[in-house]
Amino acid sequence: MNITDRFLKYVSFTTTSDENTNMTPSTPGQMTFAKFLVEELTSIGLHEVELDTNGYIMATLPANTDKNIPTIGFIAHMDTSPDMSGRNVKPRIVQNYDGKDILLNEEKAIVFETVKYPEILQYKGQDIIVTDGTTLLGADDKAGLAEIVTAMEYLIAHPEIKHGKIRVGFTPDEEIGQGADHFDVPKFACEWAYTMDGGEIGELEYENFNAAGAKVHFKGTNVHPGYAYHKMINSMRIAQQFIGMIPRHETPEHTEGYEGFYHLTNMEGTVEKTTLSYIIRDHDRDRFERRKKEIQHLVNKINAEFGENTATLELKDQYYNMREKIEPVMHIIDLAFEAMQEVGVTPNVKPIRGGTDGARLSFEGLPCPNIFAGGHNFHGRFEYVPVQSMEKAMMVVVKIVENLAKK
Repeated sequence: MNITDRFLKYVSFTTTSDENTNMTPSTPGQMTFAKFLVEELTSIGLHEVELDTNGYIMATLPANTDKNIPTIGFIAHMDTSPDMSGRNVKPRIVQNYDGKDILLNEEKAIVFETVKYPEILQYKGQDIIVTDGTTLLGADDKAGLAEIVTAMEYLIAHPEIKHGKIRVGFTPDEEIGQGADHFDVPKFACEWAYTMDGGEIGELEYENFNAAGAKVHFKGTNVHPGYAYHKMINSMRIAQQFIGMIPRHETPEHTEGYEGFYHLTNMEGTVEKTTLSYIIRDHDRDRFERRKKEIQHLVNKINAEFGENTATLELKDQYYNMREKIEPVMHIIDLAFEAMQEVGVTPNVKPIRGGTDGARLSFEGLPCPNIFAGGHNFHGRFEYVPVQSMEKAMMVVVKIVENLAKK
């Protein structure tokens, strides 16, 4: 199966993750997809194909040479972001893209405007897979899955390419920060691995955010509004005041590069109870710790004004910057860098303004930098992926394996 058909098949599965179910995988669609992938991996000839009760897949491509070559792995995640629906995805291939705006949905008048997303112009003349504007696409990270599976199929079909033992790992629930929760690093048994979970073609990343999640709960008192004078305490208004206390320019829409942020991801409320959900991000560990302290400080200020326990804070670290774990083994970055160059891709080494399973796995003893999967505008209706970017990513996987055996 070619990589395009494989990707289109993958996005037909509904695999949106959900942080509120307290299950692993968090949604049943992920397990349905995992069972399909197990059948596919077995059918193309991989060995030791296993699916555990938590929805994690591991498989092996055995070595085809007696040389002593390190065992390495390739990892991608099966879930899609809950930020937008991933149900009934209707992808469309815009062949030989002409550089103009793309009408995604005539009925709903949804147009992909190049003035808003000019990055797409670099793919003029290529084949672009887009949505119909009502869902996300799922290139994050079904493009990565398709690239890994197609690379394994290619290596099996080309035994003249000598390689060591290769491990494949597919995880659930990465989008809700739980992708590495039940990943068995000793069982995976690799010296290092790569996640195929980056963005545009050429991305190679070994720095990521330090990350925490915060929930701030506000307690109010409900009284009939006609008799509420000096009695009602409206938790939604207090929450609104808290939102205004967050530095307004330290948000995702005002930051780039190495700049961190506070991001309000969800708000739910009534007069009696309101909850704000934030994610806190910063590449620098000291600034990251200061951001967490600032959230607690603002909670304390609310309680000083409105009374003790009006606001309560739940704060949990999610992952840390993998740079400190990758820098001692920079040869694994050099290997990926050279592989990109050899297949005609210009490497773009940059920090991830996000996180991957590889960040946490790096701290669990599996150094795991991130390689591009090829998509743009993840988590939204204007997500797209060029077919040629997926093909290049697949060849990067093949070339890494080939060059490692040669070295």
